[in-house]
Amino acid sequence: MDIYGILKAINGIINAIKGIINAINVIINANEVIINAINGIINAIKGIINAINGIVNAINGIINAINGIFNAKNGIVNATNGSINSINGILNAINGIVNAIFEAIYGIVKPTNDINNAIYGIVKAINDIKNAINSIVNLFNCCFCKLSQSQVNCISPIL
Repeated sequence: MDIYGILKAINGIINAIKGIINAINVIINANEVIINAINGIINAIKGIINAINGIVNAINGIINAINGIFNAKNGIVNATNGSINSINGILNAINGIVNAIFEAIYGIVKPTNDINNAIYGIVKAINDIKNAINSIVNLFNCCFCKLSQSQVNCISPIL
């Protein structure tokens, strides 16, 4: 190898360092995603509280519907329909709670995967830097070996 080989190896090291910087940025972005996921969990909890309030309101609606049954003959039909709607409201609220929980879990799993990918990128970049440094060391070893035989065959930056 000659000066060109050294420059190529140094360029490889620079690119590997850029890769490490990019991987660190991915980790930073993943942390932001985790923060957003935590905020999503907080919002989901607020949604759960609202859903619970909806369930309480639905139960009150059922109680009012039952009172309507005792008040009037025509009220029986209306109260039954109100009860069905209240039960549907309860089921919808429960479904909303389940969906909020799954969304919150997914919001944590995805950035965790991004962090794993970033760590893999950092390890790969460090390995590339190690290989580039080994190439430079081998180049210098080769040049010193050739210097002992003939100075014409080797261009060394040390000379």
